[in-house]
Amino acid sequence: MTTVLFGMAGMIAAGALWRAILGAEQAEAIRGHLARAVYEVFLPALVLHVMWRTPPSLNLLRVPAVAASCVLLCLLAAWIVYRDGGRFGGRKTAGAMLLASAFGNFTYLGLPVLTQTFGDWAQSVAIPFDLFASTPLLFTAGIMVARRYGEAGQATGQGRPIARAAQDMARVPAIWAAATGLALALAGLPMPAWLDAMLGMLGQAVSPLMLLAIGMALRWRADWARRIPALLPMLAIQLGLMPLVAWGAALLTGLPEKLLPPVVVEGAMPTMVLGLVICDRFRLDASLYAEAVTLSTALSLLTLPLWLGHL
Repeated sequence: MTTVLFGMAGMIAAGALWRAILGAEQAEAIRGHLARAVYEVFLPALVLHVMWRTPPSLNLLRVPAVAASCVLLCLLAAWIVYRDGGRFGGRKTAGAMLLASAFGNFTYLGLPVLTQTFGDWAQSVAIPFDLFASTPLLFTAGIMVARRYGEAGQATGQGRPIARAAQDMARVPAIWAAATGLALALAGLPMPAWLDAMLGMLGQAVSPLMLLAIGMALRWRADWARRIPALLPMLAIQLGLMPLVAWGAALLTGLPEKLLPPVVVEGAMPTMVLGLVICDRFRLDASLYAEAVTLSTALSLLTLPLWLGHL
């Protein structure tokens, strides 16, 4: 796994270097186009390909149950630590750290890590972990947290929370791809050879593009040292507590022994990049959140081998 992580770290570093060469403004524009291509084309193709070929089983319920346990328990732990953010810089800081603590980079980094470490079969762990649990919780519990701790007004949007959450999830192409693939698998319909080849080729682009996009999203401010106290609890929760919760929940749900290592490694992922968009939308502390992504991603290159070594 160390060799795999070094290779992936090189891809992330290449993205960070590309950002430095291009400059922040141009790099953000290019990263946005890369992320949109992955989000709307390559990732849905990969998800459809994997879910269609995954035999339906109780594991498609157990893995999301583990993921939901991870997100909700870590969100609770983060709330106990940060609450109103009085010790860490205010409510905007608290809201950003709550999101950073509870929602990991389960697809954009978890998918390539699990694929390269365990093989293509582990994609059937990463996809339901995120799309059947973490993503729905992000658009419900996560948005509720962002609304509560962010600024009210036009930026936060109006309307009924449940209806808005349903609308947000309905706009995620990968969720539709997962549902379609699952339905086709349940129906027992064979995948045409030409479609199998096409989806496979599109899916192969996901990992390198994701890793480049992560590198281009990393940010760091010069005054980082004074912000470390606000980041430390988040790092402990995201990189330490969450994989422990994943381990315990996997045992409690009766997950097969073969799936235990990828589930724990998936739970050990660093903070998700998508949270930057939510922090900007609800006017949380986006700068601190960006530093949480950067620091947790860097540290995960050290902690992930440690978790795998104990499985």
